[in-house]
Amino acid sequence: MKTAVFSTFGIVAAAAAQVTYQNSSQTILRTDSGAYGPEIEELHYYYQQWPIGIAVSSTGRIFASYTRGNYTFTLGEAVNKTAEVPYPSSDLNLPVSQLNTSWNGISFGSGNSTGLISVQAVYITPESGSRPETLWVVDTGRPTITGEDGAPSMPYAQPGGPKIIGVSLANNTAYATYTFPSTVHYPDSYMNDIRFDLRPNITNSGKGIAYIVDSSDEGRPGFIILDLGTGESWRRLTQHPSVLRVDRDVPSYQGRPFYQRTIGIPIQTLREGLDGIQISPDGSRIYYSALTTNYLYSIPTANLLTPPTDPLAELAAANNVTNHGQRGGNANGFEGDSNGLIYQLMPEHNAIYYYDPADLQTKPFVRDPRIIWPDGASIAEDGYLYMNINQLPYQPLWNNGSDLRTWPGAVLRCKLPGSGTKIMSLG
Repeated sequence: MKTAVFSTFGIVAAAAAQVTYQNSSQTILRTDSGAYGPEIEELHYYYQQWPIGIAVSSTGRIFASYTRGNYTFTLGEAVNKTAEVPYPSSDLNLPVSQLNTSWNGISFGSGNSTGLISVQAVYITPESGSRPETLWVVDTGRPTITGEDGAPSMPYAQPGGPKIIGVSLANNTAYATYTFPSTVHYPDSYMNDIRFDLRPNITNSGKGIAYIVDSSDEGRPGFIILDLGTGESWRRLTQHPSVLRVDRDVPSYQGRPFYQRTIGIPIQTLREGLDGIQISPDGSRIYYSALTTNYLYSIPTANLLTPPTDPLAELAAANNVTNHGQRGGNANGFEGDSNGLIYQLMPEHNAIYYYDPADLQTKPFVRDPRIIWPDGASIAEDGYLYMNINQLPYQPLWNNGSDLRTWPGAVLRCKLPGSGTKIMSLG
């Protein structure tokens, strides 16, 4: 009888404590405020399309990419605090009716090599003596198609569709386009992000190099390297352990364990491989990781630049991968500043961390309850880090077709530490 009374009392006390805690001012216990770091500004709000990539120009222009889908456009520019328009024009953004085709019952993305199909990432390089300030556009060529039953699917890529486009911000005109052979960009490849070294001594062509992430959910992630002078491209570290997803990794978002629930397939965990990428200010090293891992890796760029004609290129690259240890959670996109800090977007923690090569440690930068899935970041010449917030874990694709997101999405920004700014040394 005494045991029953004690249990009842315990339950009542626990319930009362839970109710009391809703007003944290009433507790004498230490609590988690959910925030630290520099002040965050709400700079732009998205009300019509949920963003993925972001890039901010030297004059403060904000560009965003939107994977498709049924969105009207896949690349846009913010024109005021609450609206974006197609960029550089509506004509360059292919209409939804032209995004995919089929052959013998197999669905393929468009092979259009000039129109934009589904842009995953954008990145800006500064003006130089040989090149204008340029918005680089990563078009995956692989839109998401929804069937009559609501089940989503992603058609295979075909040559011409996946491409890198350079757009001059001086005249808003595309001046360079690079496509890939099927031996470099596979039908199941998915280009996720990009970084550049445009110094003339990097390649024989003198036009610089692009390092591209292939995140390939289907299982063949790795790096694609592109010579911007010759247009030649090759792969490196395909299916190396450092670029693979961690099997059955279960993250937590807003305090809840997360499993992917997609119409038409069994419940599963996230499958994305190689995701984040950032180059050091001296161009000597690429930092990277998969989304579904807690580890940070890097490799000397010399190993990525070695041409495929070298029979030892792949072995040498695999032997020179460095494991920098765990960072405290999964990370999405990367960015880097002039101080050499490697910023990592941490969707599990509503935060951004950075890795400091000087003391080999990952450190906290900024955390805020508004950072619900930071998907894409851009460090601008004004010394701010800009981030897109898109509530990705609540999207229909991961929630049995139910859209649990709430408008608006947002561009947030905060000041970098140590007078950090955009890396200009590789332009």
